Amino acid sequence: MSRLMTLLESLQRAHDHVAYARELGMRILEAEPASILLMMPPNATVLSGDTGRGWLATGVTTSVIDSACGVALHARLGGFEQIATLDLRVDYLRPARADLALHCRAECYRLTRTMAFLRATAYQDDPGAPVASACGSFMRLDAAPP
Repeated sequence: MSRLMTLLESLQRAHDHVAYARELGMRILEAEPASILLMMPPNATVLSGDTGRGWLATGVTTSVIDSACGVALHARLGGFEQIATLDLRVDYLRPARADLALHCRAECYRLTRTMAFLRATAYQDDPGAPVASACGSFMRLDAAPP
C-alpha cells in the first residue's frame, strides 16, 4: 500500500503543474501501476456548455479524459517523460451534468518503446452509467531512436 500511496502522491504533484488541471481542481483518487481514477469537482458556473439544461461542455469532458490518460501512462511508466496525444477518440454516450463531479478511470493497456495505447471511461454518479468512453494513442517523446 505504501508504494501505491507514493505513486498517487507523485502523480498528483506532477499533475498539479498542469495549469488547466490545477485550475479545474482535478484530483487523482486512485493510482495503480497501469491505471488511475481521476475526479474533477462540479463547477456549473464556469463549465456549463448548455446553461439552460445545466450540461457540462463536451470539451471539458475531453480534457478530463485526456488528462486521465496521461496520468495513467505515467503510472505505467513508473516515472515521468514527455508525451503527446496522437489520437483520442471519445464516444459521448449521454450528457454530463455540470453540477456533478466528473470521474474518469483510465488504463494503459499496451506500451511500446515509442507508443502507448490507453482506454478510459468517464462517469458521474454511477460507473455503470458512463457519460463517455474513449481510446487513444500517445507518443513517448523521450524514447530513444532505434
